[in-house]
Amino acid sequence: MNSDDIHKVISTLKREVRRWKTPVVGVIAEESKDPFCILISCLLSLRTQDKTTDEASRRLFLFAKTPEEIIKLPVRLIERAIYPVGFYRTKARRIKSLCRDLIQRFSGKVPDRLEQLLTLQGVGRKTANLVITLGFGDPGICVDTHVHRICNRWGYVNTRRPEETETSLRDKLPLKYWNILNDLLVPYGQNLCRPISPFCSRCKISLYCGRVGVTRSR
Repeated sequence: MNSDDIHKVISTLKREVRRWKTPVVGVIAEESKDPFCILISCLLSLRTQDKTTDEASRRLFLFAKTPEEIIKLPVRLIERAIYPVGFYRTKARRIKSLCRDLIQRFSGKVPDRLEQLLTLQGVGRKTANLVITLGFGDPGICVDTHVHRICNRWGYVNTRRPEETETSLRDKLPLKYWNILNDLLVPYGQNLCRPISPFCSRCKISLYCGRVGVTRSR
């Protein structure tokens, strides 16, 4: 895929993903417009299916929706609220610790700078970029497993790790596509461009795809 093709690819993806559900963190972002709720939902979503993340987030937010409210909750209550998300006990402790950190260092507000978000325990680049883009509307590129895999499969980047993919995309992806790339490629990767045996015969952008690493497809 060359640099000019990306415009056609993004345009096609915008049409294609309408038939699939919006990723859960995006749904919560649309409903709440609250960077804190987005941050917590991002943390809950790690290694957890969207349906479970959605239900766990909503249960937790019935009890508390601010750092000040959450630190008053017993860890056991947080655990019960977010169960059965992956590593729910670890996440419950981490959420409470993160809320304490937000209060002590940022007056209870979620910081709007990537560098500051990355200083929070449990917040990696994927989560930080999602908060930046969905919570504040600022430019960022969230690279999860789908974005990393698909951009390399296209041949648009040639990287080994998600962090390298983010750096490469920041260098070559037009700025106007930064904030929407994750929202496009997550449902695309979940439903069509699967890790193993992707549905290449149904893909509307196959003409532009290098099919790098694809040994079997449908």
